[in-house]
Amino acid sequence: MPGGVGVTGPLLLGVRHHGPGSARAVRAALDAARPEAVLIEGPPEADALLPLAADERMSPPVALLAHAVDDPGRAAFWPLAAFSPEWVAIRWALDHGAAVGFVDLPAAHSLAMMGDPTWADDEDDDTAEDSGEPASDQRRHGRLRVDPLALLAETAGYDDPERWWEDVIEHRAHTGDPLAPFTAVGEAMTALRETYGHCGSARDPAREAHMRLRLRAARKEHGDDGVAVVCGAWHVPALREKTTVTADRALLKGLPKVRTEMTWVPWTHRRLARRSGYGAGVDSPGWYGHLFAAPDRPVERWMTKVAGLLRDEDHPVSSAHVIEAVRLAGTLATMRGRPLAGLTETTDAVRAVMCEGSDVPLTLVRDRLIVGDVLGEVPDGAPAVPLQRDLTRLQRTLRLKAEADERELDLDLRKDTDAARSRLLHRLRLLGVDWGAPARGRTGSTGTFRESWRLSWQPELYVRVAEAGVWGTTVLSAATARAEAEAAGATALNEVTALAERCLLAELPDALPLVMKALADRAALDADVGRLAEALPALARSLRYGDVRATDTAALAEVATGLALRICVGLPPACAGLDTDGAAEMRGHMDAVHTAIRLLPEARDVTAQWAAVLEKLAARDTLPGVIRGRAARLLLDDGRLPEDEAARLMGLALSPGTAPAEAAAWIEGFVGGSGGRGRDRSGGMLLVHDERLLGLVDAWLTEVPAEAFTDVLPLLRRTFSAYEPGVRRTLGELVRRGPAAGGGTAPTEAGLPGFGAGLDEARADGVLPLLRLLLGEQQPDDNDLVGVGR
Repeated sequence: MPGGVGVTGPLLLGVRHHGPGSARAVRAALDAARPEAVLIEGPPEADALLPLAADERMSPPVALLAHAVDDPGRAAFWPLAAFSPEWVAIRWALDHGAAVGFVDLPAAHSLAMMGDPTWADDEDDDTAEDSGEPASDQRRHGRLRVDPLALLAETAGYDDPERWWEDVIEHRAHTGDPLAPFTAVGEAMTALRETYGHCGSARDPAREAHMRLRLRAARKEHGDDGVAVVCGAWHVPALREKTTVTADRALLKGLPKVRTEMTWVPWTHRRLARRSGYGAGVDSPGWYGHLFAAPDRPVERWMTKVAGLLRDEDHPVSSAHVIEAVRLAGTLATMRGRPLAGLTETTDAVRAVMCEGSDVPLTLVRDRLIVGDVLGEVPDGAPAVPLQRDLTRLQRTLRLKAEADERELDLDLRKDTDAARSRLLHRLRLLGVDWGAPARGRTGSTGTFRESWRLSWQPELYVRVAEAGVWGTTVLSAATARAEAEAAGATALNEVTALAERCLLAELPDALPLVMKALADRAALDADVGRLAEALPALARSLRYGDVRATDTAALAEVATGLALRICVGLPPACAGLDTDGAAEMRGHMDAVHTAIRLLPEARDVTAQWAAVLEKLAARDTLPGVIRGRAARLLLDDGRLPEDEAARLMGLALSPGTAPAEAAAWIEGFVGGSGGRGRDRSGGMLLVHDERLLGLVDAWLTEVPAEAFTDVLPLLRRTFSAYEPGVRRTLGELVRRGPAAGGGTAPTEAGLPGFGAGLDEARADGVLPLLRLLLGEQQPDDNDLVGVGR
């Protein structure tokens, strides 16, 4: 039987990974030769998994996943699509009763080489000869890397290796000798190997030595003419090379080795794309899948697919568009001297005819069809770590299908199924398996009984599940063990509070006691008010889930209350002596604590003490202006500060004796948004509806000295730019109009500049005891001094 390079012996079928033309040629060659054994480039540990490829529930794209038993994060994939020559060879062998096995270097060695600088240039699980990598990547670690396809294309006068491959292989009608393509490719690779050796790939000699040893064993069992080998075209000359067993074994001696496990996992067309980082990927897996599956008239069928996609997206595409696009693609192919319209011609035709010259709908075609989001399937009988089996069971029970397409999932936590889905997603996130990411709900609800997620299952998550398997055999036990380990190792208070929140969301009752103990210990030792303030909001948010999730949060509420009381005690001294940046940061902490305390259940004493702290901060003129202004604003919003008192405090802050920058900081704290981030409406609306406050700000601003105005302006712009455009426009109209004739709260009696209108006789009487003491009229008693202090 011909051996594929013009001599008798084993049938060597040199292919390009994931090439539909190669896949069709392999099938034709195997049909003609009928070998007894088929050897395929791949890890031999997967031989036991090959029968699963015949299972009707196995649907490519799929991948062989190998990972180190003791280090699951050290993993590698061998992807196979329906149009991969290796997959076609596997299915042919299984369908025809031929022996089939893998012959590449074992994964035990490949995984052990990861991270070793000696093999660093070859850490991809596929060889460089079929990757089509650009010339800029052909030198790594000082070794020459050669792209044989680019060299052959350049020799043939092509500047694009993909286009050359399409013309020579993919669009070739294999009507003659089925072995002729492999003979030609083998001769070309032999010539290139004579010039470039093994491309400088550090792992290639060992790989090819192992392939030759496996090939010798198969030839002894099935004879020279009974064996076919499907491998990367670059390896064909090496497999034909005359070497000794001793020499090949010497190349394998001393290779590093680790204990490995293998299984089949679903893969996606998107992950087959070279732009995803896969070394042997292709630019257009969706297009290649179409070429392989289309029985005839591939261009016409492709244009019909494109038209259907555009129609589904409400683009007006008719049958006439399809006919014209097919004609244009054929005309372009003829003009460019191509045997058949390729992806370039069809894309140009789609852009011109169906997209009317626009690249916007063409982007949709590239994403959905040229690349595609096809996700393969693997039968349940495939080996998997226990954690993966439990996850698969939960996915089936909760009707959560793992899909590559990103989709939104809205959950109502009052429903048992949705609550269980939420628990699963939160537990997986705690394990580092980010199948779902929290998202803002489409309903815009801020209630605690709704959650929204954005789901997308990517093949890499199988590796994350294997890594998480060290924590337990079920999702619940693994998440519990991981939470306990994180609690024991956490050093910062905010880390433990965030972990407590995640434990409540994931409903991990066994882990919560340990987490709460760690939280109490860290809180007791931490005296930094800033860190305490950062920790409290997460605890308060966690307490909100007690009702809807039926979670016992009594211990958490006790810790949160203690934390809030410590903040109340430590905040006033912590606010003293702060610079501008420190004051702005503390203002953010005040907002967060204020919101958190209002969420604490049955915390009237804490709320009252917090209000007292804010009153103290608002009245202490030695503190930064942004702190005093924010404290006054929080009190005003809670109805604990009368409007007249707020106006008095603003008048004091904007008095002539206050430095302009400090006055501007007070304004920023009083009328600015929460933490100064994002759009704010409440501060602006406060000025809109209380023209007395607006008048104070306006009067102060007009009196700012020119030399200080440039220092004040950035603060004011930062404050007022956060308002909604409509609010800013209204404020401008009010300032231009001047004080309202009615309907506002204009002062009824003129006061001194910087002071409120009228005289507060009751407060003025408070200075009389001290005045009498100074004048020597009488000795004040304790009650009098208390009044003076107030």
